[in-house]
Amino acid sequence: MMTRPLLLDLFCGAGGAAMGYHRAGFDVIGVDLVRQPRYPFPMVQADALEALTWRLDKFSAIHISPVCKRYSRITPAHRRERHPDQIATARELAIKTGLPWVIENVPGAPVRPDLKMCGCLFGLPRLRRERWFETSWHAADLRAPCYHTGRAFTVTGSGGGWSNRDQIHLGNHAEWSDAMGIDWMSNRELSQAIPPAYTEHIGGQLMQHIGCV
Repeated sequence: MMTRPLLLDLFCGAGGAAMGYHRAGFDVIGVDLVRQPRYPFPMVQADALEALTWRLDKFSAIHISPVCKRYSRITPAHRRERHPDQIATARELAIKTGLPWVIENVPGAPVRPDLKMCGCLFGLPRLRRERWFETSWHAADLRAPCYHTGRAFTVTGSGGGWSNRDQIHLGNHAEWSDAMGIDWMSNRELSQAIPPAYTEHIGGQLMQHIGCV
């Protein structure tokens, strides 16, 4: 009997990335320091970086979304040093596992942007939500430049209103949920989530990389 490859989803949050990988053909187990009652798959409450030192022989791949507040544009510059710098440690530990991996973070974070993704690349022209993905196998895409039509909005904070800094509509819960393809999260969880369409696309490449398609 064919079995689905198993992916370890670190800093899993409420499961936006996990759902995309699941749709691409993976079974997923999440790890997060905070209990995630709405995570749609099995999860373990634990330190995500410590999980990279566990015995991982049953896993086929790893996804890692380190805390992004140190690099996010919405974090005031004078507060960024208060937030952890986890990317280099995550990369070092992931390499040691010998498994293929993906590290995701916000634009400007110290990741190699093998893939840059935004809503407009996935038939979501109103969603401005760029994320960078570094992959152990140096994935690449030839895609059209980011282009938004109509009243574009972003997913950040608590939603609603207008950003004078970015000149952009902040969206409300219904808009966020519809645009991101996520109907099980709160506003706070949505503001930290990855749209499943992003990782479904990456998961397809990852499935090819590990020889499952």
